Amino acid sequence: MPVIAALLLIPLIGFFYEAAGTRRDRNRLTPRGALVDCHGRRQYLHNEGAGAPPVVLEAGIAGTSLGWAIVQPKIATFTTVYSYDRAGLGWSDPARSDRTLANITLELRSLLESAAVPSPYVLVGHSFGGLLVRAFACRWPELVVGLILVDPVSVTAWATASASERARLRRGVAFSRRGATLARFGVVRGALTLLLSGARRLPKLIGRAAAGKGSPTMERLVGEVRKLPPEVWPMIRAHWCKAKSFEAMAEYLDCLPTCATEAVALRPRPEIPVTILSASSATPAELIERDEWAAQSNSGKHVRLENSGHWIQLDAPDAVVAAVRELIQSL
Repeated sequence: MPVIAALLLIPLIGFFYEAAGTRRDRNRLTPRGALVDCHGRRQYLHNEGAGAPPVVLEAGIAGTSLGWAIVQPKIATFTTVYSYDRAGLGWSDPARSDRTLANITLELRSLLESAAVPSPYVLVGHSFGGLLVRAFACRWPELVVGLILVDPVSVTAWATASASERARLRRGVAFSRRGATLARFGVVRGALTLLLSGARRLPKLIGRAAAGKGSPTMERLVGEVRKLPPEVWPMIRAHWCKAKSFEAMAEYLDCLPTCATEAVALRPRPEIPVTILSASSATPAELIERDEWAAQSNSGKHVRLENSGHWIQLDAPDAVVAAVRELIQSL
């Protein structure tokens, strides 16, 4: 009987621990941007700087506006720059529609229109965000004056992904959904709190027990987050303590092959300048694909960076800033 009582009590304690932590985060952590009403759904948008054309930053598959915390202030020294959280991530409300390429890009257009951001835009997309901004430029070329693709995801690779790659993706989806459950009962909050306080062993054990085969990915993401300014760490922790963030990540991971298949045939207008930044970890197949994308533009450029991982905006932020500045000066 005591064992049964303990099994019932532990989840209840975790639930109230998470509720108290969520309330504390809401009172202490004030977002720098604003929540914009988009047809009854709130989406977070943060802008800095002044000038035209405005630059819009699109994060990777599970990234948020906070991932641009190093790059955005530097771009703001010479033009207006916006970062935002896709539906379900960061401060934004969950999505109300299926995660398709059409719906995701339409949500970005609706956000920019609702916030009265003047077009045309320079769109900067990292990883999965690169796929999204290319699709946006194909759908509404009159709204886009330039593209910067930061180590973009390979649409060819994911459209024709092998059985093992799709299995790996399914594991990522399963890990995300498991994370949503653990977040509701305070397990994620406890592990991240310990990690940020300097503890290493216990959070690592919790992560391995919770994530299973997804643990190396989780540890790698934590390592990338540590490259950001320490003042944004509590905000990132607050976001990833919420079940909705994991649920959104599962949805975006799940839609990746379909979005990639739709994107294979995309050809942005040749008059739109395109700059592609490739990490040193990019594969030969990815480099060939990006060379082809650059060649489709009358002003295409493919830059291969040394000593930079996939998160170029963290490893080589000045390279991203320089690419944006150079593109704007060429207009």
